Parts: sequence; structure tokens; C-alpha cells
Amino acid sequence: MRLKVIASSSSGNCYLLENKEETLILECGLTFKKIQEGLGYETIKVVGCLVTHEHKDHSKSIEQLNKNGIDVYTSNGTMQALGLKESYRLKAIKAQEKIRVGGFTILPFDTQHDAEEPLGFLIQHQDMGKLLFITDSYYCKYKFKGLDHIMVECNYKKEILQQNIEKGLVLECLKNRITKSHFELENVKEFLRSSDLSNTKNIVLIHLSSQNSDKNLFKEEIERSTGRPVYIGSKGLEIDISKKVF
Repeated sequence: MRLKVIASSSSGNCYLLENKEETLILECGLTFKKIQEGLGYETIKVVGCLVTHEHKDHSKSIEQLNKNGIDVYTSNGTMQALGLKESYRLKAIKAQEKIRVGGFTILPFDTQHDAEEPLGFLIQHQDMGKLLFITDSYYCKYKFKGLDHIMVECNYKKEILQQNIEKGLVLECLKNRITKSHFELENVKEFLRSSDLSNTKNIVLIHLSSQNSDKNLFKEEIERSTGRPVYIGSKGLEIDISKKVF
């Protein structure tokens, strides 16, 4: 099983979990053409796509995926916010209710974001173990055990944000929106400290702000805090997350 990052920013988000037989897409915030390119045009392997919420950098290609025979799973709130209805290819899911998509078992859970019904996902597959996916959330009330892999947003550092506001690079009026909708570095550290990392092989930091983050600093601080290998989930990252390699 491999994790591939097609895009991870406010301009668009898309990630792939794939082995030789099947691919699960996480987020579709790019054009369908770019997603096809990221898949190497092997759309026949795709068993489905999970979408966390309605913001376009996460949901842009839902309808195009459906039209091309790919099932999309998201909350009713997300569908309503996008003006979409559940259909044969667009499937409503709920927090705390497990679903099966190909060989993947997925437990959605609610997250904290300025969206109608945002979700995070605990994903399990025999080839990779348990993977946690959480983005666009300033806080997580849940604690997780036995995680093999973690993909977590680390959007900004409050000191960098404040410096950019003082320099006039970020509008003061955006501060509240950022702090009430995205994971800050110290909050990510606290969240990881409260999670069981005894089985964790890697942590991937995703959705870093282009202005209010420092990827080298974030990697260093999370590695020091957790004692686990940390990757920056930027475009082009590809890592082996197979159970057999550990």
C-alpha cells in the first residue's frame, strides 16, 4: 500500500491510498483531469472517494467523479451545502457509522470546522493497518488507539500568523476564521500527545498554509514531540505504508 499526495493546500487537496488492486481517493479538490493524471489514468482501480466537507478545495470534482463511474462518500450536510442529492454514485455517510469501500473499512467521525457537517476518517485495510485522516479542524475531541499512520492538518503557527498580520500580509479580519477552522501547530502536538502512538510508523502533516507555516520547523517540532518519522504532505510525496515493510 502506498500513500500519494496529489495536492495539499488551500488551492486543492487530493490524496491516494493504493495497492496493486485498488485505490481509495481522499478529497477531490482538483479538476477531474488532474485527479486522472495523479491516478496514472487507472480509474478502473478506484473503489471510491471520501470527502470531508463542502469547501471547493476538497470537493471540486464530486460530480465529475460520479459521471465517470466513481462513488463518492460524504455527509448529508456536505451534499446539501453543495446543492447535491444522494444518488447511486453519491452516498451519504454519518459519523460513528462504519462503511466498507472495497477492501477499506472506514469509520467517519465529526470534526470542528466552519462547514455544515465536516468529517474525519479512521481507515483500516489489511495491507496498511489503521490510518487516521483529519484535516480542516481546529480541534479533535476523540482519542485514537493503535494507529499505524496519521495524516493530520498542521495549517499554521500562531506566532507566524500574528507576524503576518502585523506586516499587513494577512488581514486582521481573517484571524478569527483561521483560528476557528484550522489546526495550529501547538494543537496538533497536544492532539498527538493524547493519541496512542505506540504502533505509529509515520505522521504526515497536510494542508500547510502557504503564508502562516514553516514546513521545516513543523517537521522538526513534531518529530521531537512524538519521536516518530514525520513527512510534509506536499504535492509529489509518495511513501510506502505497507504493513510488511515494518
